[in-house]
Amino acid sequence: MPLDKNNKPKLTLFSPDFEGGAELPLINHGVKAGFPSPALDFMEYAIDLNKHLARNPLATFYIKVDGNSMTDAGIDHGDLLVIDRSLEPADGRIAICLIDGDFTVKRLKLQTDCLYLMPENPAYQPIKVTEDNQLVIWAIVTYVIKRVG
Repeated sequence: MPLDKNNKPKLTLFSPDFEGGAELPLINHGVKAGFPSPALDFMEYAIDLNKHLARNPLATFYIKVDGNSMTDAGIDHGDLLVIDRSLEPADGRIAICLIDGDFTVKRLKLQTDCLYLMPENPAYQPIKVTEDNQLVIWAIVTYVIKRVG
């Protein structure tokens, strides 16, 4: 991962390309985890993943995960997150946060007069946000894209 001038991980964002229109075939039938269906031969629709994944195109970005603090939430090292900067933070949402100059992805836990950034891996400790911290909740995670196999 690229580092900034202070040897901290540099955030690399990718914007969706809405101009190219990369439509892919969409099979509009549920997939079963058993025997294949002959109906799969009938692809009736196309889907543009950028349009499908970006509810708010001007505020949507893709970001790669570096680390394993969120594995129990299904977010693994190398996954691609779809994030939306226009969504409001709320208790239980997974967010991209900038805390004291470092970006992290954590689940938000709001308590009376207190905010915690919660990892989803028991090897990591929650981060209690205090008045001594500088925090920006930068975006909300809306989708996780991962490689299988």
